[in-house]
Amino acid sequence: MYGHLAASAFRHGPRRPTVRGMAPVPTPPAQPADKPESYVGLDAAAAERQAGARGWSTVRALPPGTVITMEFVSGRINFEVEAGTVTRCWVG
Repeated sequence: MYGHLAASAFRHGPRRPTVRGMAPVPTPPAQPADKPESYVGLDAAAAERQAGARGWSTVRALPPGTVITMEFVSGRINFEVEAGTVTRCWVG
């Protein structure tokens, strides 16, 4: 029943794959020259203002124990905030 399909597929020999140039790997923008640990102990609102002034495009404040994905986002700084104070800080 399908014999004619199989035979016609091999009549001209195997196909060679088409090779095209690969897309260039994107270069992420440079991160601000900043030390995440410098935010620990700051009031959350002051830390957010400082992060914006230092060039971070995204500031994310999270309560302790929040479940988050681990994807890296260039230009993002994360604050763990407890009782209005930054207790932990990391980039991405």
